[in-house]
Amino acid sequence: MPAELTIYEDRLARQMDAGEFVLAVVTATKPDFYKQAPVVTAAREAGVPTFVLHTGQHYDDVLGHGLAEYGIEDRVAVDLAIRGSLSEKTAQVHRRIDELTDTLEQRWPDTTVLPIVHGDTHAAGIVPQAWLFATNQAVAHNEAGLRGMSPDFEGYEDVPAFVDAQWTGEWSINRAEPFPEQYDTFVGSAGSIYHFAPVELNREHLQREGYPAAVEDDERIPVVGNSVVDAIDLKRDADLEESVFDIYPVLEERDDWIRVDIHRRANLLPDRFRAIVEGVIGLVEDGYNVNFVELTATRKALEHYGYRDRLLELDQQRENFLFTGLWKKHAHVYEFLTSGQCFAEFTDSGSMQEELNYIDEAISLTARFNTDRPETVFEAGTNLLVPPVDGEYVREMVEYVAETDAVREEIQTGPNLYGENVGESIVEFLQEKREATPFDWAHERVGFETGEQDFEYL
Repeated sequence: MPAELTIYEDRLARQMDAGEFVLAVVTATKPDFYKQAPVVTAAREAGVPTFVLHTGQHYDDVLGHGLAEYGIEDRVAVDLAIRGSLSEKTAQVHRRIDELTDTLEQRWPDTTVLPIVHGDTHAAGIVPQAWLFATNQAVAHNEAGLRGMSPDFEGYEDVPAFVDAQWTGEWSINRAEPFPEQYDTFVGSAGSIYHFAPVELNREHLQREGYPAAVEDDERIPVVGNSVVDAIDLKRDADLEESVFDIYPVLEERDDWIRVDIHRRANLLPDRFRAIVEGVIGLVEDGYNVNFVELTATRKALEHYGYRDRLLELDQQRENFLFTGLWKKHAHVYEFLTSGQCFAEFTDSGSMQEELNYIDEAISLTARFNTDRPETVFEAGTNLLVPPVDGEYVREMVEYVAETDAVREEIQTGPNLYGENVGESIVEFLQEKREATPFDWAHERVGFETGEQDFEYL
């Protein structure tokens, strides 16, 4: 039997009965848990009624552990329990949001519920659409305005020149990837009324697309930073019962590790995936310490392209290669990245680019041809693109960064971009909007006064 919508009646009622304005913090995948948790915590401390609306995409013991790790599991009042392909998940979100909003309207007709989605997950694209269609009201978007950009440069084969061009050259919009995340964050904007931009660049993207920074005196696109910094501050000094170095002692025995985390759909294409894996194997053979983290999608690709047995053999044969599954506790990731034992994260993760801007001890090397966090490259200099052209190029570029002192120093000393106490800033902003209707028509935006509208027919 397929999973169905679950409403935890007691949790929902406690929040809905507490006021006429309630936040529904939407979580879907692992990054949502730690980036949305600061919003839940800040709302709780400010006395704003808040519940977690979980799509249920990441629900197993490892991927779903963040709900418990960040202390928001007991705040989940609604679980949409979506499963399946992108199309199946999309249809399920629409049906179950319809069902949920019917319940809310019947039981609490005078209460405004404002969902706040996050980032570029599929939920960030589909929940605003589903909510807008079901209620004629928009949502709020934490980490809004993520738009892919690429450096304008020809001649990437010259690695030193390509590095310099990324840091000092021109960049342009390139929203082709990651897929479907760029689609999701783009369409999610259309269903949102409040856009929380991590940096000024994100606000510029949104304004260029026609979203107003303010309507009269009503601010719509505040630049608040990124709530990942709150998560890092919470977990970087966590009192762990078991250290990551107890689990993987070799990480403490050797240093200058390169941690590899690859999972984006585009990087699982044959040529790109081979370039990444062959590049990693080349780094190991050249004596660099490498920890390859295998995610679910990564494992399928390794098996499909015939690399998994090779990596398992390498794990047995080479002391400088560690092949692991996904680390369950996010605190273990931060423990390692801040320990001084890790030189770089070779990743295609968007969140990691942000996190390593805030963490000074390790650097970000991004296995992409574009990035939706370009400010980490051309503004902070704490990140570099390593396009997966072929294995030799990947190995050559990573080794150039590792062996060039000036580049290492530059990439490790850039400014932090993403602020502090971001969850608190988001909640303070939304508290000021509690009397507002989260939707407006064209005549309202330009200041025309008309009679009161009846939206029943919608």
